[in-house]
Amino acid sequence: MKNMFNKSVYLLVSIMMLSSCTHNKLDLEIYETSAAGNQLTAINEFSDGDNASQIKLFPDQKFQTITGFGGSFTEASASLLNRLGKDNRKKVIEAYFGEDGARYSLTRTHMNSCDFSLGNYSYAPVDGDLELEHFSVQEDQDDIIPFIKEAMATSKDGFKILASPWTAPPWMKDNNDWRGGKLLPEFYDTWALFFSKYIDAYKAEGIDIWGFTVENEPLGNDNNWESMHFSPAEMTQFVQNHLGPKLEKDGKSEVKILGYDQNREHLQEWVDEMFKDQASSKYFNGTAIHWYASTYEVFPEELQYAHEKAPDKYLIQTEACVDAQVPKWNDDAWYWSKEATDWGWDWAPESQKHLHPKYVPVYRYARDIIGCLNNWVDGWVDWNMVLDTKGGPNWFKNWCVAPVIVDPDKDEVYFTPLYYTMAHFSKYIRPGAVRIGFEHTDESLQVTAARNPDGSIVVILLNQDNETKHTTLALGENASGITISPQAIQTILIPSKS
Repeated sequence: MKNMFNKSVYLLVSIMMLSSCTHNKLDLEIYETSAAGNQLTAINEFSDGDNASQIKLFPDQKFQTITGFGGSFTEASASLLNRLGKDNRKKVIEAYFGEDGARYSLTRTHMNSCDFSLGNYSYAPVDGDLELEHFSVQEDQDDIIPFIKEAMATSKDGFKILASPWTAPPWMKDNNDWRGGKLLPEFYDTWALFFSKYIDAYKAEGIDIWGFTVENEPLGNDNNWESMHFSPAEMTQFVQNHLGPKLEKDGKSEVKILGYDQNREHLQEWVDEMFKDQASSKYFNGTAIHWYASTYEVFPEELQYAHEKAPDKYLIQTEACVDAQVPKWNDDAWYWSKEATDWGWDWAPESQKHLHPKYVPVYRYARDIIGCLNNWVDGWVDWNMVLDTKGGPNWFKNWCVAPVIVDPDKDEVYFTPLYYTMAHFSKYIRPGAVRIGFEHTDESLQVTAARNPDGSIVVILLNQDNETKHTTLALGENASGITISPQAIQTILIPSKS
């Protein structure tokens, strides 16, 4: 209670000082996306309102360094781009990677097939091929690889690529199936070789792989689509004794290895095993997480625990999407309304139902990214960049939503509000930025802030209320009034000269 009282007194004094003193105005650029129709729109005119809240920035309080933001190169997305006309294909890639677009800086792709593939395939299709003499990424030559190359040619600053396997080929597994089962111990070395071969194959295409996650969703997915199970101890053993040493031996130790790669509620048991001691943690560069355990809960305690367990390691959100939904075509209002349901709406056990209410898609994205940043996460990667009007293609018919929806038969493209939501972060918070401290007096207004390598400061606000909010943004002795629309996201850019 004493701490709460002291904080309240401090904030009251700060408000009085800001109200009574003359401050220089901050030099600001403000961009807003809102339910009323703004789409990363520059805001040039606004007025101070009564009862304005306060946001005070503390650049000397430094937290994690940002790795990046972005989305995923999937066969589903790449195949759809192949079906679009040349102009619309270029339009989508420019929107994600161009200087006038979202400027994605951290991406992911799948090794072998996944549910968002057109069918099951492996780069190592020949049973018993222990030396992987028949290894080939030919399956990616017509879609994923051209997509990545065109994105590379479009991106001025470049981007990092994480690669993730959903499963080893069935012949390496104890159930001889694409779905479920475990990697047989006698194939641990062959599976480690698979990762090394993949680096070489993509390098031959002019594509550098920045890092791997060891296994997408090692806890499994009820055997619905490609999967392979690891326990924390099994994954740690594989990395410690096979994958790490293999990449080191092959001169590829610069390639990052991220463990886990599933929902946050189980983080503690995984990081306890991965970072148990120096030997177990030697080859792990960090931890990967997903958001599917809840439509609103960030699990801050788990994120804080993971950071404290391995403070010098990466903590990257590698997958998120509006799942178990068919996209709404050209209906911006749906993305701002509380209508979406996720897998847990139907399937979660009764004890977890409260974690899966109906939600607003834009809020789910913005709240999660802000919450992740404020709890030590350094990278945030969306799932498919492009899907069709059915939410596919997906061989299992596991329909989902992407920020960009296309109708390839009509050669039409729809940039949903989720695209602009992602761009609020990826376009302005650049790799190498450092999250900085802040205080704010309106708890309903979600806030995060970072300083870019060029010295500029980025503040991102989320207003989920149905009313305009006024706030005073202060940096040192300078302050300016800010207005944010109802149901809106704002990115505020303070140039380095301020």
